[in-house]
Amino acid sequence: MRRSDLVQHKEKEKSAITRTSQIVFGERQHLLRVLDSLEGTNPPIARMQSERRSLEELIHTRTRELNHINTAWDEKIGLVLSADAKPEMLEKLVKQAPEEDFYLLRLISEHPRANAKTLNRLAKHPYGAIRENVARHPNADAPTLTWLSRDRSQPLWYLVAFNPNTPTPLQRRLRDRLKRLGESQPSK
Repeated sequence: MRRSDLVQHKEKEKSAITRTSQIVFGERQHLLRVLDSLEGTNPPIARMQSERRSLEELIHTRTRELNHINTAWDEKIGLVLSADAKPEMLEKLVKQAPEEDFYLLRLISEHPRANAKTLNRLAKHPYGAIRENVARHPNADAPTLTWLSRDRSQPLWYLVAFNPNTPTPLQRRLRDRLKRLGESQPSK
């Protein structure tokens, strides 16, 4: 999990903390590993049943939370991970997904079949890892890469500089910038 996954965004209306799918999914995966670990031990039967029930309840709670973020969440993840994923289907999932479904959108942003239109939409997402994936994606188009090179919230220009779809003049400027940064650093 990235440190940026721990950043929580405040909802404007409720002043409540929004837990993204990235966080909830990570918790569920951890709980599943704990359950697997428990089943590999030999505690007294009553303790085993009690702990198993508690863990299963926590896992089901996380599953419900994921489905609250985005209905049929596991099925949508399965569609994205499928070898049969089509660009049109990925585009439709991006349009329908709520902004806090970081995990689904991050998977789509790194999917080899994501098209330029889908990547352009994802380039505007607030989660930095999604924008990073778009900046390095081989299907990102020149306008999207140009837009990302101007992002001041993080140094995406570095990734854009090495994307083969970046327009040559912009690529040259960005690589010159990188070279100047390297020259200004004191050598050790």
